[in-house]
Amino acid sequence: MKTTLLIASLLTAATIHAAVPVTATFTGVRSERTWPLKELNAELPADWTPYDFLVLEFRAASSQRFELGLETVPKGRIIKAIHPFAGAWVRASIPLRYYRQPAGDGVDMAATYNQPRSSYWINIHTSGYGPTTNVQALTVVMQYPAGSPTLEIRSISLAKTDPGDAVLEGKPLVDEFGQYTRSEWQGKAHSLNDLQKSWSAEAEALKSAPTNRCQYGGFLNTSAKATGFFRVEKMDDRWWFVCPDGHLFYSSGLNGVGTGAGTRVEGREELFAKLPPVTPAPGRRGGSLGGSFYTWNLQRRFGDDWRTNWANFTTSRLAAWGFNTVHNWGAPNRGQAEPRVPYAMMMRGWQTGRSIMGMPDVYAEDFARRVDEAAASQLAQFRDDPWMLGYFIGNEPPWPGRESQLCDSILSGEPSEIQKRLKAHLAEGDSPERRKAFVLAAFQYFIDTINAAVKRHDTNHLNLGIRFGGEPHDDIIKIARGFDVFSINIYRYAPGRTTFDRISSLVQRPIVIGEFHIGVPNRGMAPGLVQAMNQEERANGYRYYVEQSAAHPAVIGTHWFQWLDQPVTGRNDGENYNIGFIDVTDQPYAEMVAAAKLTHNRLLEIHRGTIPPFDQRPKASEAGTPR
Repeated sequence: MKTTLLIASLLTAATIHAAVPVTATFTGVRSERTWPLKELNAELPADWTPYDFLVLEFRAASSQRFELGLETVPKGRIIKAIHPFAGAWVRASIPLRYYRQPAGDGVDMAATYNQPRSSYWINIHTSGYGPTTNVQALTVVMQYPAGSPTLEIRSISLAKTDPGDAVLEGKPLVDEFGQYTRSEWQGKAHSLNDLQKSWSAEAEALKSAPTNRCQYGGFLNTSAKATGFFRVEKMDDRWWFVCPDGHLFYSSGLNGVGTGAGTRVEGREELFAKLPPVTPAPGRRGGSLGGSFYTWNLQRRFGDDWRTNWANFTTSRLAAWGFNTVHNWGAPNRGQAEPRVPYAMMMRGWQTGRSIMGMPDVYAEDFARRVDEAAASQLAQFRDDPWMLGYFIGNEPPWPGRESQLCDSILSGEPSEIQKRLKAHLAEGDSPERRKAFVLAAFQYFIDTINAAVKRHDTNHLNLGIRFGGEPHDDIIKIARGFDVFSINIYRYAPGRTTFDRISSLVQRPIVIGEFHIGVPNRGMAPGLVQAMNQEERANGYRYYVEQSAAHPAVIGTHWFQWLDQPVTGRNDGENYNIGFIDVTDQPYAEMVAAAKLTHNRLLEIHRGTIPPFDQRPKASEAGTPR
């Protein structure tokens, strides 16, 4: 790696500046560069306690994330993930509290760890936190850099007050169709006429649904007991969904099949060549106004009755590509004319009132009543609908592994019944083990109360459980035995068989993958939580994950996150991942569609164990793939 370094003078005492032109090129499996502070500027202080912001001016050649680390004593390296805009000089004002303090008490993992900013966004999940009283060096790290990207840093400063984020050149970053202006790619639309030609070609080429599926998406020429609703059954030591008509069913699903994809506009108007219609969004993290370029493009494509036309066209797309389930934010044409798409419902409302890390006061006098009311109101209109696969009762609780912090937050919060019981519990001894035991008991009561309520109000549909994030510990998994299906979101190239074996042995229930994806640092967007080097490898990644998972006897569904690329300037929490089957202009990724059709036609035999799964691991970069 070639690095040039020039040192300029130290400026004011209130804001320490070091004009430090640095250029780093990232290559290989793991590329890292560390600069001691004395090498950057001999007068830059080691004690950063008086300052609240680390301010960088940088330009990243790629939208691939890089890790920005502080080398501290005695804590060691503290790293947070920076997601840059590609090809533009920006000022990034990075709050040092993300390095000094534990993550907050968001209701789920995304709300806890994603932090939106105006010229980049940051994820604070990695590498913990610690004091900044003795900072020795700065480090930048990139894992599996794709295409040898570069990072230039021309200014480093410390500030006591926020100088603000800014895109310093290259504006606008987004064109009138929602595409990134600083990149080119095959198929990029440069005019409405370009888009109309592409839309017409897709409509003409769209094939009919596979002929080996029933109306619900179950496998024809298979049979089991028909009950008029979806259920699960174990046959020959393999779990299956069974559709209402009595056909074996593997849930090949998509998250977020909808028409909205808002991004924050207010305060960033100069980033956009033209603004889409904006709608008030009070309470959204990162701003009060949002605009959806995807919605604007749908209006351009489908005309005045665009919602109905989009729903019908999307239903045809899903059937032709072999997707038979949508969930988490709704089906494209629920409540409209046939054909329909089976859907999974995401239930909310258990956290009415104050909740901490998604944990409400489960011991409050009215908790059970509120849960019952929430279950009744949400399930009433769906309990007789045969198209509903089932319902999830929660998503990615962020406290597992942070039970002690959850207890601290309860103790420091407003008086409550759960606080009262926790104080009494800890009065007999305060230790990490006792804190964890208290939290697990509260969670067990939380789950048991909800499970009982949903079954009272809907005996027809499956309880698909909580979509846990990552790999929860055994004691968390055991609490989920009351679900009909165990759901988990696992972001990897594919979960290992030992992971599925462990979960299956603990819960003795079938497993659904609630979320997974793979993305590319491309078109101005970040690669998602799992990276491929290009769209061809991303398509291989879809095949690898789905087929490897479906080969396990307990796995009965894999649900991709998500239908649509995230906005290039970020959703409400900053995320701007290239993870869609569809781009912002409503054009499909041809590589992904071809891969999905091929894999979905193989699922019956793969899950039966009669043919082997696709075994080509996707490449993260030219250096290969992490194992």
